[in-house]
Amino acid sequence: MPFSIRPARLGVAAAAAMLLALPLAGRAEAVRLVTQDGLAPTGMTEGTAASAQLTVHSLVCITARTVGVAVRDGAGRNLDFPGAATNVRICPGGVTVTTGSRTLPAGTYTAFGYWQDYANAWHDLAQQTLTVAPSSTGPTPPGPTPTPDDPDIPLPGGSLVWSEEFDGSIAWGSKWVGDRSSAYRYGDHNPDDNKLDLLNPGAVETTDGVAVFTATRSEQRLENGRRAWETGLLTTEGSDEGFRVHAGDYVETKVQLPEGAGAWPALWTWRNGGSEVDSFEYHPDNPHLLELTNHVRRGAKYYTDADAVAPGKWVTIGTRYGTNSVDWYVNGERVWSDGRGVGQRWSAYLILNLSVVAGKYHPGPDGAEPITAAADYVRVYR
Repeated sequence: MPFSIRPARLGVAAAAAMLLALPLAGRAEAVRLVTQDGLAPTGMTEGTAASAQLTVHSLVCITARTVGVAVRDGAGRNLDFPGAATNVRICPGGVTVTTGSRTLPAGTYTAFGYWQDYANAWHDLAQQTLTVAPSSTGPTPPGPTPTPDDPDIPLPGGSLVWSEEFDGSIAWGSKWVGDRSSAYRYGDHNPDDNKLDLLNPGAVETTDGVAVFTATRSEQRLENGRRAWETGLLTTEGSDEGFRVHAGDYVETKVQLPEGAGAWPALWTWRNGGSEVDSFEYHPDNPHLLELTNHVRRGAKYYTDADAVAPGKWVTIGTRYGTNSVDWYVNGERVWSDGRGVGQRWSAYLILNLSVVAGKYHPGPDGAEPITAAADYVRVYR
């Protein structure tokens, strides 16, 4: 419930004085007191993406590190709306935060706002029911798989300096390594990163000019007790070529996005414990969303496109590693520039893989059925 005393009747200075007059425990409780005034939607339709709007206010002005909207299913799994806001100023007059879009299966969920303070404590707000109605038309039957075809020269230009067309067997050792990565704590698996992966070069095969990544449930247990999934990863790190991308390069891949729950494909870079730029990450529970991230200089975007990005679709994704701005392209169109870049001396190895998520931020596998993703090519222009 909103406070009955509004700013016009109690100035911010007076409210702050009241706050300082409280005992320490009471003062901490008051600082935590952010009130949820509104949360939408309360209803959605299966297969139709929607964003959430959260309105909150506080007794005195504070800055929240993070504000977002959480969703939990009946099993308590995290199905949050993407695109939580950061560095949000919350005052007595209130503020509204709009998240990114997502879809949900038909069913009944619990939704609530949340915020994080600068002591890194999380605070849940009032809960309400979110009902997702079945689609009246039912699921769309799958059509034939599109045949990947060669793209035009990418918009950033440059000359082709390295490529993998997957026209033959994987060149293990000379061009690619698939049984280890320094990005994985234990070399061939990395449960600390919410992954069930157990790397197996046999999980990547080529057919008709396409690399198919297949993840299958393993009998092996990880350090956290979870059942591992054998899956595929391609990295240039440790190969005879040792190819690296450099500042100014443009990388492009064409991938078929997976449909299976728990799938987590990505094209990214890694070197010396970092140097990570994610050309894309994808999770089928957010079917129309690509995660684009520069970890070198901290830039990120949730890119949504219901036409181009969907389970089973082929999509072309490119990244230019600019010195002062990293640029992302989807199907030949620039969709985001972070204005931060990677610096002049940056270089890193390429990684193309299919991870299996452990369920912390996105739903994990819902059974033992294999999970697949595919790639038509990886090309680098300089």
